[in-house]
Amino acid sequence: MELRDRVTKGVTWSIAEKVASALLQMVVSIVVARMLAPQDFGTVAILVFFTAVASVVVDSGFSQTLIRKSRVSNDDFRSVFIFNITFAAVVYVALVATSPAVARFYELPIIRHIAPVIFLVIPFAALGAVQSAVMARNFQFAAISQINFAASFASGVAAIALALCGCHVWSLVWQRLLYVAVRSLLLWYGSSWRGEGRVSLYLLRDMAPFSLRLMATDTVAAVYANISQMFIGKIYSPTLLGYFNQGQKLKDLPVNALVQSVQSVTYPALSNIADNREKFAESYRIVLLATAAIVMPIMVGMIAVADDMFVVLLGERWLPTVPYFRILALGGVCYPLSMVAMNVLKVYSNGSIIIRLEIVKKVVMTLIFAITIPLSAEAVAWGLTAMLFIELVMNIAASLRYVALGIVAVMRTLLTVATVTAVMYLAVVVVGELISHFTPIWRLLIEILTGIAIYVGVALLFRTEFFRVLSENALRLLRPKNG
Repeated sequence: MELRDRVTKGVTWSIAEKVASALLQMVVSIVVARMLAPQDFGTVAILVFFTAVASVVVDSGFSQTLIRKSRVSNDDFRSVFIFNITFAAVVYVALVATSPAVARFYELPIIRHIAPVIFLVIPFAALGAVQSAVMARNFQFAAISQINFAASFASGVAAIALALCGCHVWSLVWQRLLYVAVRSLLLWYGSSWRGEGRVSLYLLRDMAPFSLRLMATDTVAAVYANISQMFIGKIYSPTLLGYFNQGQKLKDLPVNALVQSVQSVTYPALSNIADNREKFAESYRIVLLATAAIVMPIMVGMIAVADDMFVVLLGERWLPTVPYFRILALGGVCYPLSMVAMNVLKVYSNGSIIIRLEIVKKVVMTLIFAITIPLSAEAVAWGLTAMLFIELVMNIAASLRYVALGIVAVMRTLLTVATVTAVMYLAVVVVGELISHFTPIWRLLIEILTGIAIYVGVALLFRTEFFRVLSENALRLLRPKNG
């Protein structure tokens, strides 16, 4: 099978799973949010900072290098696996030991009890990191997609059952732990590697320069992506953090679904064509185009219908989340495109430029946090959105150093999608005003249908490139292969 067909099929399977998982997680979030208090979500959000950072440390670096290497052996897999497990165990013990201090800092005694359980996410994630890399190298994206969905389903059902039983915050804790545990178990079942090989410090040293740079970069990124939750929970209240976190989580469902789909497939695929600069440049442009054509209408459409969406899905008591959601969703438009550009740097650079970029970004982000955190949670949301836009500009500019593609070509590629999306947004807002006397559920339904009709209709009417690209890839996937 041609690489393009493998990538198309892989992206489609991955996106299908991510869409299904996002819808499943949305249903779970809706059901659980209707039974739990915002403070429960805020309490878990505080601990998510620690698990997110620690999981990135364990899962990135060496595991991603296994995907990047042209040739790997069982010794490579075994060496990285033992390193990940050992490091994860050390991190887990350290975090559990510090949990009483965290509980005192936030004046939330419950943290002492839930921390040892939720921190188990870290060693469980380490168990499946290498297996995920093995399956990604083999383009087993359909299997990975099925595994991810199965884990989401199992953990979601458990969360709903526990919430119905009155377990409150524990339903959120066990949801996170069961997702990672089930996923790692199924990755071991689906992967071809069974732990063979020898541990070699030489192999780890060989992978270390790129791996440790990538690990440091991703760790710093995870810290800054979650650090605002720590301050909001302390300076304001866990309840306000619950509203903020819920807005961030609902924004992240479609964004992360797309990012993880594109990242998991295009990174190994682009690595395979790195030697063909002309083909790589065009592939990069098309990936940017397709990603924008999906993420822009989804995020901007959700901004347009946010009030009705929250009333219908979560209930009126969650309406304080809407301002945070709308602001954060603007940043959600930038993040997937930024990660596509980052793939180029991971393929072509030795990691040093990534480190330099992250240093600059974090200096800017530190200044933004210093200004916005004392003001309000809404100011923090604006700061996060501004930073995502800055990151997008920096990543694309850096990527063009390695790709035969001009900035004008990139802007032209994205401008068409942005224009059609803006027309869709205005149409949805106008229709929403015209039917403001309707009940929220009918208003939401009509607004969604209007958005879809306008976006597809305008794209088809003007024969836009992004509509042609998406259509061709869909037809290629559905067309039966000969032989």
